[in-house]
Amino acid sequence: MLLAGAMLALGGCGGSGGKSDGRPAATPAPASAGPAVADGSPKLGAPFTVGGVTYTPADVADYDDVGYASWYGEELAGSPTAIGEPFNPGGISAAHKTLPLPSYVEVTALDTGRTILVRVNDRGPMANDRLIDLSRGAAEQLGLSGGVAAVRVRRTNPPMAERAQLRAGGIVAPRLATPDNLLVLLRRKLDGKPVPAGMATATASKPTPSAPSPGGDRFIVEGPGAAPPKSAATPTPKPAPAPAKPAATGNYIVQVAAFSSEARANAAAKSVGGTVSKAGNLWRVRMGPFASEAEALSAVGTAKAKGFRDAQVQRNR
Repeated sequence: MLLAGAMLALGGCGGSGGKSDGRPAATPAPASAGPAVADGSPKLGAPFTVGGVTYTPADVADYDDVGYASWYGEELAGSPTAIGEPFNPGGISAAHKTLPLPSYVEVTALDTGRTILVRVNDRGPMANDRLIDLSRGAAEQLGLSGGVAAVRVRRTNPPMAERAQLRAGGIVAPRLATPDNLLVLLRRKLDGKPVPAGMATATASKPTPSAPSPGGDRFIVEGPGAAPPKSAATPTPKPAPAPAKPAATGNYIVQVAAFSSEARANAAAKSVGGTVSKAGNLWRVRMGPFASEAEALSAVGTAKAKGFRDAQVQRNR
């Protein structure tokens, strides 16, 4: 994934999840500051070919696209990126096929809405079914626990202080979470795009004091009961609407929550008429499948009325 040669040293982000048996941790570890780097003048480089497809780097100020992200880690630590900087796995950086180097993008996980600022300083991924490769640190901050996840990548022009923080190997606080209605529209844009082999659903990590998530914990629910923990500002729950009826088959499901305890997951599933499935070390509660998006959105209303404020529609893959 790191490029070497005349055209900014192409050498390719080809992995689909860092080490073959590795996964990013659920909570971002503090990134160690690497050698001081400067942005300098953005570079593009010559066109290059991946799997028979030619990519031409271009300076597109309003770049905004959806696709799939993978990540890479310690196996390339210290190796030069496409613009000659040593790769810092714990930093918040990425590789992209066509954006100027360096440039800055907001990356949104389409299953959670969590959005982070990332510095693009490398070329890749060297695979046609992925849009961007994240460093381990960026994958951790975004909350990706699988090898590949659906994302939105939007170019942005952040303040100088945030640029300097990322250049120094630090972390910038996440942006506001993307609203559910916009996430639905963004997921639709994925239709027709090739789905990478080994595609895994991303889950959001717990917010940490150094990098709080504005929307709170999106999926992981801890506490003595089945419902998410309440805060002093939590309003009185509204009466639950009539639940939507699941279909035998359908293209939509509702992700309600995920628990570290099977007993809590079962209690939550019972309260919303959902099902429980094992996902790694977690127990995931879902509703559906539903034949239409409207029915799925109705089920989201049911789940939120029960206290699961981060329930959201997902495509049933």
